[in-house]
Amino acid sequence: MTPPRAKDPSLRRSLTLFRAFLHEQDDPESCYTLLARDAVDQVEAYDGPVAGRTVVDVGGGSGYFTEEFRRRGADAFLFEPDPTELGAKPPDSTVIADGYLLPVRDAAADVTFSSNVLEHVADPETFLSELVRVTRPGGLIYVSFTNWLSPWGGHEWAPWHYLGAERARARYRRRTGKAAKHTLGENLFAVHIGPTLRQVRARDDVTVVSARSRYWPFLAETVVRAPGIREVATWNLLLILRRCPP
Repeated sequence: MTPPRAKDPSLRRSLTLFRAFLHEQDDPESCYTLLARDAVDQVEAYDGPVAGRTVVDVGGGSGYFTEEFRRRGADAFLFEPDPTELGAKPPDSTVIADGYLLPVRDAAADVTFSSNVLEHVADPETFLSELVRVTRPGGLIYVSFTNWLSPWGGHEWAPWHYLGAERARARYRRRTGKAAKHTLGENLFAVHIGPTLRQVRARDDVTVVSARSRYWPFLAETVVRAPGIREVATWNLLLILRRCPP
């Protein structure tokens, strides 16, 4: 039985997601199943039911998002560049592909979806251009990322990234006895909200439907309008974009 949906934004929803994140390492199934359900809820809130639509999930890892889209009737396809992220049972028809050069024809997708990938690419602008390319005119583009100055910006070595990436990585090794998964400048990059918003708003091929905190329990769009404060308080920026007609 599917649990009732919590209002977005709401304190109840944010606390539920936060509790799930605390168990990401020991119970990833529950954590990412919940996150996928919440993310697809967000897509449908902006664009209506996904049933019968073509969805391109870029960088979706083990496929939780793809599977949730399919559960709701979408024709969803996962494109993941790193085979080690796929897990034991990736969704059928998964394609190993670089997000900079997707093997997808122009305007093929009704919805293009990318959750927490932008901070892992060296050239976010090119990556976003590829998401736009494969989306049909009028289609929706969902992009979320963890910005560098958020409390979770350093990922597994957060919040010590505020004291410097190398110091944070060294602390992680001392504490866990193993090397950190992420290295700044290799598979994690310092992406900021202000420059990203300026890049997106300067484009003539998309309109910004919403720029908001993905998880914030109240005033989700308002916090993103506050320069400086937003770089810390947003936690995770969600961009809902609409592909413009040619």
